[in-house]
Amino acid sequence: MRGARMGKTGLRATALLLAGSLALVGCASDDDGGDDGGNGGGDGELRIGLAYDAVGRGDRSFNDSAYAGAQAAVDQLGGEVQEFTPNEDGSDRAEGLANLAEQGYNPVIAVGFAYDETIAEVAADFPDTTFAQVDGANELPDGTSKGDNVTGLLFAEEEGSFLAGVAAALKSPTGHIGFIGGVESPLIQKFEAGYVAGATAVNPAIRIDVQYISPAGDFSGFNAPDRAEDLADVMYGDGAEVVFHAAGGSGTGVFAAAVTAGKLAIGVDSDQYNTVDDEAQKAVIMTSMLKRVDNAVEAFITEFEAGDVQGGTDVLNDLSTEGIALSTTGGQIDDIQTQIADYTQQIVDGEIEIPTTP
Repeated sequence: MRGARMGKTGLRATALLLAGSLALVGCASDDDGGDDGGNGGGDGELRIGLAYDAVGRGDRSFNDSAYAGAQAAVDQLGGEVQEFTPNEDGSDRAEGLANLAEQGYNPVIAVGFAYDETIAEVAADFPDTTFAQVDGANELPDGTSKGDNVTGLLFAEEEGSFLAGVAAALKSPTGHIGFIGGVESPLIQKFEAGYVAGATAVNPAIRIDVQYISPAGDFSGFNAPDRAEDLADVMYGDGAEVVFHAAGGSGTGVFAAAVTAGKLAIGVDSDQYNTVDDEAQKAVIMTSMLKRVDNAVEAFITEFEAGDVQGGTDVLNDLSTEGIALSTTGGQIDDIQTQIADYTQQIVDGEIEIPTTP
């Protein structure tokens, strides 16, 4: 249930107090001036507001992918990106979004499901600003809309996770793999459900160990690599040969455990083979489940600038749109590409129905 909404004046006043906490990113425009973005398609300089999920930029995963998409749009269209990272408990999310809108950034893009109710409140207070939410549908759990000025950028995580499960099962000689989720939420459970379904499609008798770093509502699980490493250590010690993480910034802990155990790991969101610096960790990342947040964000901004954003709806990124995929960097799944391609086609053709809950 939504809480009481802060009045427009109060929300704006509080938001202005956060102005100093926003980091201004260099702009790629040739024009240093510019007006507010309006509703898109205007002559003013493009000014993008980007509000991160927990941890912020530098997670080498989800948030970094969103930034890459925004920056790619700026490189192509000109303009600037203004970033906001919430505090540790996320209590300033509403003020952060409102501050971006108040300062004339348009569109404003919120990254992560934690903005669900927050973006609905802020969008109502700034009807002339266009909002988008990565991993958040336009419809709230109670069936109401977040607003006609809000677009949901959604992903079929279960499809890519199914392929990750196929790859893990094919690479597990003894039939024992694992999954580590950052927060036990419906979104991360989609990853688990798809992974389990894919692995059991290959090997119905496979053993799959499942652990979550933190419970629902506690987002610390996305930035706890030490805790992730401890969980992965136990899984590998018990015999798991491949562990797939859907844990944001905690994933580096899984990679560290894989190095220690001499086992394999699967990354998430970005091609994590390319995001880690440690060569030993690169060697254990057999693939990553690519969630092309960068493409989705760039496409939304491009449509906004062209005046083509409909609003009040969702955009689904899946295998058929190449919004979801498995990475091949490092060559460790080259030998199973035929099987992966076969399962991919079955999913796209609707021959395989993948669960979204465990």
